[in-house]
Amino acid sequence: MAQVEIEISGRKYELACRDGEEERLRLLARLVDAKAADVARAIGKASEARELLLTALLLADELDEARGAAARGRIEEAQRIAAMERCAEKLETLAARLEKPSASA
Repeated sequence: MAQVEIEISGRKYELACRDGEEERLRLLARLVDAKAADVARAIGKASEARELLLTALLLADELDEARGAAARGRIEEAQRIAAMERCAEKLETLAARLEKPSASA
C-alpha cells in the first residue's frame, strides 16, 4: 500500500491507496479541494464539518446529474439503434419485393 499526503481546505491528510493509484488520489483530492474552495467562497465562515458536508453534497449532485445524462444517452442510443433496425427491416422488405418476378412478366 502506498501512502499519499493530500490537502483539502488547507488541512493535510495522509491516506493509503493501492500502489499505482497515487496520482489518481491526488487528482481526486484536487477536485474536492477546488469544490471546497467554491463552497467556502459562497457561504463564508462555516465550520469545517459544514463546509465538507456541503462540498460532498455538491459533488454528489454533480455525480447524480452525470449519471442521469449517461443514462439518457444510453436510452437515446438504444432508441437510435431501434430506429435503424426498423429502417433496415423496411429496406429488406422493399428489396424482397423488388427482387420478386413481376406477375405481368
